[in-house]
Amino acid sequence: MSAPLADRIRPQSLDDVVGQEHLLGKDRVLRRMVETGSIPNLIFYGPSGVGKTTVASIIAKLAGKKLYRLNGTTASTSDIREVVAGCDTIDGIGGVILYLDEIQYLNKKQQQTLLEFIENGSITLIASTTENPYFYIYNAILSRSTVFEFKPIQPEAVERAICRAFRIAEESFGHPLELEEGVTRELSFSCGGDVRKAINAVEMLALASGDSGKVTLADLEQIVQRSAGRYDKEGDEHYDLLSALQKSIRGSDENAALHYLARLLDSGDLISPCRRLLVIASEDVGLAYPQAAAIVKACVDSAFQLGLPEARVPLAMAVVLMATSPKSNSSYEAINAAMADVQAGRGSGFPRCLQNKHYDGAEVERKGQFYLYPHDFPNHFVRQQYLPDALAGTVYYQFGENKNESAARAYREKLLRESETGGKR
Repeated sequence: MSAPLADRIRPQSLDDVVGQEHLLGKDRVLRRMVETGSIPNLIFYGPSGVGKTTVASIIAKLAGKKLYRLNGTTASTSDIREVVAGCDTIDGIGGVILYLDEIQYLNKKQQQTLLEFIENGSITLIASTTENPYFYIYNAILSRSTVFEFKPIQPEAVERAICRAFRIAEESFGHPLELEEGVTRELSFSCGGDVRKAINAVEMLALASGDSGKVTLADLEQIVQRSAGRYDKEGDEHYDLLSALQKSIRGSDENAALHYLARLLDSGDLISPCRRLLVIASEDVGLAYPQAAAIVKACVDSAFQLGLPEARVPLAMAVVLMATSPKSNSSYEAINAAMADVQAGRGSGFPRCLQNKHYDGAEVERKGQFYLYPHDFPNHFVRQQYLPDALAGTVYYQFGENKNESAARAYREKLLRESETGGKR
């Protein structure tokens, strides 16, 4: 049985790898490392199909070392020990590189076993992961490794790989392929930056072309369907999308925000963007346009009542509303500062005037609550201490520079000025 097309056309040199110029371009650190032949322990972090396995294979070849492969989803401690045992054989004379795919699936004990062999130099580790290594990989392994992030391949680079794959497919199937205009470009965009997915699609299209050799956009649509937009709702990309949505709204870019909302909704995820939009209304728009919180809540409620796909309409309204609104994080910063004091143990108890008791113990020299009822005073305002004694005078909230908060500041200043004259109603 012949190997899949993606394996048959796998690059054999760094120059053949598409994308990852930030790692493999001329004078880049990883490339210079590889060219010296002295390979440290490496961790490759990035999505599937972007060249992590390919680069690891090329590194082992250039370094003249035996390459062993394990996958974290199936590897056991005994598998790791078996690889180490190979270091003492003829194959291991030049050194051994262990390529461990999906290392995040190893449990702590397995990672500690791996650490033992990294420390004594038995193996050189090249690990790959689709999840953030700083969250999933044992710190001791991280501290002995260099992390490089692989990025999704841009469509123009993917298209070069697709064209090469079609040429090799023609040779394999022994007849020319007639590609409808736009096939390679459309496929380069529909694979989500995953070169392996794109090449697998090329192989299926070539098989489906039959004796006619015709490859059409209609065939492409059936093969790729909607897989490019799917992602793991528990993985890093899920949180990256939510982060990108919030930062785009905060940065007043409604077009980018709509794009990230569309990607979240296309995956079938309705709850996560709704929750994040409710947060944004108070955290980022805040008191600059406080009505946004109520409007966004109404949009979210409508979205849940409608369900997808109609839910996209009120959510889009919420996104555009907030992206084009004035922004203020003054209340967000204020509660963070207050929480920091509470968590640090600053401030306890209450001013006597605020307590819900109407008597004093024998130890209290000046008895009485001395609470001043604001409604008994002009403008329903009177100065008195509300913070605990240890925090008296502390300021958490700073008025923002926007129409609403400027008006609130002016009103507060008016109250303070007029309260100096005193006088009960």
